[in-house]
Amino acid sequence: MKEQVQKVLDEIRPQLQADGGDVALVDVEDGIVKVQLQGACAGCPMSTMTLKNGIERLLKQRIPTVKEVVNVR
Repeated sequence: MKEQVQKVLDEIRPQLQADGGDVALVDVEDGIVKVQLQGACAGCPMSTMTLKNGIERLLKQRIPTVKEVVNVR
């Protein structure tokens, strides 16, 4: 499952990098995807929306076993 998640994150990455940010996969455990928002995304007030409405939504669409995406520091 970790490889599937990484593949989807690689698709999202260019959009985040265009705004000066990035995302790194930390771990996948029991359907919980742990990521670390980096660069401009780390301090952005819209990062929660990016995480939930962007990254989490897409991961859940592509990988039904994903339950939640959380940002770890």
